[in-house]
Amino acid sequence: MKTKNIEIFDHDTNVDVTHKINTMELDNWLNHLEYIKKELINLINICKNELNEKFDDDSVVERFEKKEIENETLYNALKKYSNSRSNIVECEDTECDMVYITEHESYRRSYLYHLDKYRRLKDEFFNKVQGNFTLVKTNK
Repeated sequence: MKTKNIEIFDHDTNVDVTHKINTMELDNWLNHLEYIKKELINLINICKNELNEKFDDDSVVERFEKKEIENETLYNALKKYSNSRSNIVECEDTECDMVYITEHESYRRSYLYHLDKYRRLKDEFFNKVQGNFTLVKTNK
């Protein structure tokens, strides 16, 4: 994963530092959502191919596919938001800065909510499949 290299300088104001930290955080969110996208593709393929016969219903696959769409929607929203942040340098007053900071907080809540729901879905999946796997012991 590639992340932006942003430096914080001694002469940066508190607001400048906040914007820089938010930019780094946003970059991490986007990288993480890209990883989740790959992981979801793998989980869906596992469900459809390897575990197809072991599951009685398709609800797990459907929920992963729904989460895949939600992940893509959030990714696109964050990407658009990331592009809009280039206008931060044009802020000339605290009110303008606060609009960006407030917007970032809103996206943070959305990201964390998405992450929590995804983790719960994955935990549920692994709990469900744990009983379907049997380990083969080998003698060494």
